[in-house]
Amino acid sequence: MDPAAAPIGLFDSGVGGLSVLREVRALLPGEDLLYYADSAHCPYGGQPVAAIQARAVAITETLLAAHCKLIVVACNTATIAAVEALRASYPLPFVGMEPAVKPACAQTRSGVVGVLATGAALAGDKFHRLVAAHADGVRVITQPCPGLVECVESGELDGPRTEALVRRYIEPLRAAGADTLVLGCTHYPFLRPLIQRIAGKEVMLVDTGAAVARQVQRVLDREALLRRDTDAGGQMRWLGSGDVQALTPVVERLLGCA
Repeated sequence: MDPAAAPIGLFDSGVGGLSVLREVRALLPGEDLLYYADSAHCPYGGQPVAAIQARAVAITETLLAAHCKLIVVACNTATIAAVEALRASYPLPFVGMEPAVKPACAQTRSGVVGVLATGAALAGDKFHRLVAAHADGVRVITQPCPGLVECVESGELDGPRTEALVRRYIEPLRAAGADTLVLGCTHYPFLRPLIQRIAGKEVMLVDTGAAVARQVQRVLDREALLRRDTDAGGQMRWLGSGDVQALTPVVERLLGCA
């Protein structure tokens, strides 16, 4: 089998990483994609690091058994907890996530940036290093967002419960002068229309899905694994640790999002 014809694997604690998958799909339409939704263990935020690492290893083994040529850890929390250990343990390349602090700090006009993320992602050393490296002269305000992941997992992208949570998290950031908001969890881009409406059209929303897709392309090209043998669209499959049948309508709705 041509190694370049193997699929790209992606995984997240649930369906949030589909926001990254759709960016990879848009940039590399000829690649086969295999997504793993670890919904039986969602959310990862609040879980011990050792538990997240154990799930990352188990999912990696599943994706390796499917002959994936590269794995995208499409989850900020799992990236912080596990990506370095995965790179040290397995021979294939891994691409991880990081909150878009650098571009947000470069774009802000008010000098205040808000970061929406899980508590685990915000508490990690990697996040603090990002802020220290890129927030020179910029005030970065962090906002943990418990409950938003669960809203996306259930397909509630614009209902009353979701809107109330978004207002609770956004309004203090806006009151503090934030004009740029980092969507620091892969679930949150699916809430972009709601977040934009509540934050106001003058507020910039930044996420890293497109940048991660470009990094996937660069790594595949570097490793001579970029698929060049087809003009047709690649196949897309998904697996999960939870009730896959129950998740299917949510997956279909999320992948239909613009």
